[in-house]
Amino acid sequence: MSVVQCDLLVIGSGAGGLSAAVTAAHLGLKVIVAEKDAQFGGTTAWSGGWMWLPRNPLAVEAGIVEPIDEPLSYLRHELGDRFDEARARAFLEAAPRMVEFFRSNTALRFIDGNAIPDFHGRTPHASLGGRSLCAAPFDGRRLGARIADLKPPLPETTLWGMGIASGAELRHFFNALRKPASLWYVTQRVLAHAKDLLLHRRGMRLLNGNALIASLAASALEAGVDIRTRCPARRLLRDGERVSGAVLATPEGAVEVQASCGVVLACGGFPHDDLRKRTLLPHAPTGKEHWSAASRGNTGDGLRLGETAGGQVATDALQAAALAPVSLVPRADGSFAHFPHLIERGKPGLIAVTRRGQRFTNEADSYHDFMQGLLAALPAGEPVQAWLVCDHAFMRHYGLGAAKPAPMPLSPMIANGYLKRGRTLADLAKVCGIDGDALQKTVQRYNAQALSGKDEDFSKGETPYNRMQGDAPFASERGWPNPCMGPLQRGPFYAVKVVAGSLGTFAGLKTNAHAQVLDAQDQPIAGLYAGGNDMNSMMAGHYPSGGITLGPAMVFGWLAAHHMAEQMPTPAAADAVSPD
Repeated sequence: MSVVQCDLLVIGSGAGGLSAAVTAAHLGLKVIVAEKDAQFGGTTAWSGGWMWLPRNPLAVEAGIVEPIDEPLSYLRHELGDRFDEARARAFLEAAPRMVEFFRSNTALRFIDGNAIPDFHGRTPHASLGGRSLCAAPFDGRRLGARIADLKPPLPETTLWGMGIASGAELRHFFNALRKPASLWYVTQRVLAHAKDLLLHRRGMRLLNGNALIASLAASALEAGVDIRTRCPARRLLRDGERVSGAVLATPEGAVEVQASCGVVLACGGFPHDDLRKRTLLPHAPTGKEHWSAASRGNTGDGLRLGETAGGQVATDALQAAALAPVSLVPRADGSFAHFPHLIERGKPGLIAVTRRGQRFTNEADSYHDFMQGLLAALPAGEPVQAWLVCDHAFMRHYGLGAAKPAPMPLSPMIANGYLKRGRTLADLAKVCGIDGDALQKTVQRYNAQALSGKDEDFSKGETPYNRMQGDAPFASERGWPNPCMGPLQRGPFYAVKVVAGSLGTFAGLKTNAHAQVLDAQDQPIAGLYAGGNDMNSMMAGHYPSGGITLGPAMVFGWLAAHHMAEQMPTPAAADAVSPD
């Protein structure tokens, strides 16, 4: 077995792992990143790329200044008795410095979320904006030949492999057949993407989570980090009580990596580990009833490795996963893509119903809240599924799940069974197995409420987050007073079935404010850190805002690297920039 020496070994290449790797390299450490899959990026590469980072420099520069006590209070109210003040305060204190570090020293640039509100606008100290950032668009050519090792976006969430940014860019695509300026914008984007496909065989204007990973990877490579793909970790190494490296399985054979500072576990949690799901997700009694949209390589490796060293996986979260409605999209090879429904649910003209034909929640609420509402509405033991229903006008303007809006054809998605269609609501109900009489009554009641602008059942459109998810200009053009509500009027009508899924998992290895993994006595295990979804979420199964996975992943990766550098008995420790 060959032996390789380094200061830090990072196992996994999502935002949490690469944040630690880039920071450590800038602090003078020799870093190896070992990625199990053939391409780096993990679930982050498929994500929207948004990070919840209160009090960040871009917000401050825009005049949005708030004391730390305000986001701290918001978390305290949201998390209740699961609120961990030590980790919450460490996160909030470090977040602005982490952002400043990356934008000053690396290829990562940010765009602000100063108009993006927290999910729960009725909670004290919820913000109307200024707590979110996203990675700015990134030119993939900066990665050179390593662009081939970057995981591309999930195909079903793109247009011919082209990522589309949320906000203004997405509105241009929705309005391309209605507004000349939007058509011109979309035409330019499509032509530029076609040129990239001809020259590079993939898009080079990277967006969202793909831009976040690409900019972190470019920064890591330029700082001398050794990023290795197809290298799963098989076991941790110990030097007495200290974790001192790991054995990797590589295409050339086993490699022993000795890491003098330690190991960061950042393998993406357990979204595709049936055994762990069976234990921690009550709605998945065999583990197979949960269809996560996370990267398929995230099978709980980091949690199992951490447990072999004495780490403890938390079991007390309100929810062990970041729940989201997911639809199963048939692929040509017989497999299914897991499509997360994040965008269309808040748009005017869509409802969600159970097989009983009844609404069960506010469709414009967050994906996590949507699923909480569905789980609460279903009798025990019933399969977790619902239907998103819309009319023809909605379908052609917004699309539904993986079925794209006009001018993209609907026939392939109807032919493969993904998209259901009926000339009338009764026809649609029959195709879907929904109670037809109940569905017609539900739509009739909903249409009346949509015209009045008041959702008397679930208060749709009454919070800032709901209204942001809606489409005020489109609704206003039609005289609908609520940006999230429009009547379902003319057939044919369409539906897509959604099932229990997630964007990733919350339950992970217990850690302290330095991201050190804790043992059964809540003492840190020397040399062992956890990041990303291998770290037990500081949100404890709650979902107070968008970006509460990637924001803490970035911050605690940065904190872990600083802690390791400070412990290192070399010149790097003396030169390290303190996070305090």
